[in-house]
Amino acid sequence: MILITGSAGFIGFHLALFYLKKNKKVIGIDNLNNYYDVKYKHDRLKILKKYKNFIFIKIDLKNKSSLKKLDKFGKKIENVIHLAGQAGVRFSIINPSTYIKNNIEAYIYLLEYFRLKKNIKSILYASSSSIYGDTNHKNLKSENMISVYAVSKKTLEHISSVYNHIYKMNFIGMRFFTVYGPYGRPDMSIFKFFNNIQNNKKIDIYNFGNHSRSFTYISDIVENIDRLIDHTNKKKKTFNEIVNIGNPKSVALKYVINLIEKKFNKKIKKKFHPLQVGDIIKTEANISDEQKTYKFKFKINIKEGIDNFFEWFSSEK
Repeated sequence: MILITGSAGFIGFHLALFYLKKNKKVIGIDNLNNYYDVKYKHDRLKILKKYKNFIFIKIDLKNKSSLKKLDKFGKKIENVIHLAGQAGVRFSIINPSTYIKNNIEAYIYLLEYFRLKKNIKSILYASSSSIYGDTNHKNLKSENMISVYAVSKKTLEHISSVYNHIYKMNFIGMRFFTVYGPYGRPDMSIFKFFNNIQNNKKIDIYNFGNHSRSFTYISDIVENIDRLIDHTNKKKKTFNEIVNIGNPKSVALKYVINLIEKKFNKKIKKKFHPLQVGDIIKTEANISDEQKTYKFKFKINIKEGIDNFFEWFSSEK
């Protein structure tokens, strides 16, 4: 049995669906907060609840006692995939304290609950490529954090090291790179662009469009997480690792906007802005180690990804 925290979120939903389609038992937990429109989370849950092997429990990880709702599942949970947490680099500039509670404090409560349970083979948790900040890209694994969000994710990695050392728990921190796709978060750039264009509104373009990102399609994220689970379940020694999960090809934002423009077959209204505080100019995933160790693969290029997103977006409207 797999436990997925943040199962009503974007990545959590797709991961749960992936395993349910493989006829695996999944427990999903989520607090259904309103960081963005809760309707998106309820819509995802409706899909997951169609599967008999899915159990949903509303749990707020900031409330330590709420984890007792998991007691009845005892020794059935083997893998924990922790995807819950407060997202958003820019939101962390406005409201930094929420990242202490929702990311750091909540994670400690989760680990405290599972630290003495011998049936847990591994805990995989969401970290972020934001930890790298603005590097010079000669060393694509150097760290230069420029947001509270990034610091909170780095803290999760340190906490995992402590619990690995003291309790011999197994961890893999997953540094995700700009994930997009159907049922995505409406606060992410590609989804926001589509919404504004559909409503004939201008799209906001920061740093005058001079951004590049390792845009990573959701199915590639999910399939590589599954490779991690499969690989780590076979390990006999304790482990504590950090991996990059991101498309190794960095794509210019202007090119992405051009692809979207072609899909809508019209000129997009644009409003250009300077670079925002805490924003990163370029991300580029270095996955050389991950390809060797875990056989990571990234199948969906940005053009195919935009095509897929457009097809889903159009069907939802």
